[in-house]
Amino acid sequence: MASMRPRISVEYGKNSTIITFTDEKILEEKDIQVLGESIMSVIEQAERINLILDFSKVRFLSSAVLGLLIRVSKRVYECDGQLRLCNIDPKIHEIFKITRLNRIFDICEGVEDAAESMAPAD
Repeated sequence: MASMRPRISVEYGKNSTIITFTDEKILEEKDIQVLGESIMSVIEQAERINLILDFSKVRFLSSAVLGLLIRVSKRVYECDGQLRLCNIDPKIHEIFKITRLNRIFDICEGVEDAAESMAPAD
């Protein structure tokens, strides 16, 4: 059985761009690479981006995804943008706490909370 590539959906809100991960599992290295390319493509299309990453459907992810999130964060901030993560499964959130990534990332309860926490894009 062939591995399916992780998919995302992109929604452009009033003050932010919302990327929702549509797969329950994000585990394979090649899939994470494709996912990274997709996210970076969205970031590069904007001059300054307020990006929300919605994990509502994700139940499992590999540690390589954490590295991807750090690269995404770096790129967003280089573009003078803002990044929020939201709807993170409690088990995954525990990994963020253990690795202290919860101190690096702004993690919000839901998409609405994430959008409200962002300063308006110029």
